[in-house]
Amino acid sequence: MNHYQKILSIQTTGKSLHKITHKVEAIVAQSGIETGLCTLFVRHTSASLVIQENADPDVLKDLANFFAKLVPEDPTLYIHKAEGSDDMPAHIRSALTHTSEQIPIARGKLVLGTWQGIYLWEHRQWSHHREVVVHISGK
Repeated sequence: MNHYQKILSIQTTGKSLHKITHKVEAIVAQSGIETGLCTLFVRHTSASLVIQENADPDVLKDLANFFAKLVPEDPTLYIHKAEGSDDMPAHIRSALTHTSEQIPIARGKLVLGTWQGIYLWEHRQWSHHREVVVHISGK
């Protein structure tokens, strides 16, 4: 079994979903692995990874709106405020989603569904530099 690993650097623009599918696909192609598994891991506690609808942007808007209602940015609700009023809600949103995803690889390509895309979900209000570890194993 072979392994290939790269760190994907992403500059976010504040609270939003950033599509990273093409960047991950490029790393899979570079790896030369034909059959295996691609593991993604975000190295932060206030951002997450999701595999979600990639055709209709309204889905992403609805997700963001739902999470805004589910985890409000109301400073009176939280004890932790050291990094701003959006920090604790960002930690909760990250805990409710994923810090890692695994996607099979077949014939040198990610085996995503037709309408699936990979997104880094920035949960903070301001721009941040985020890193996603892309680890590919297989043959």
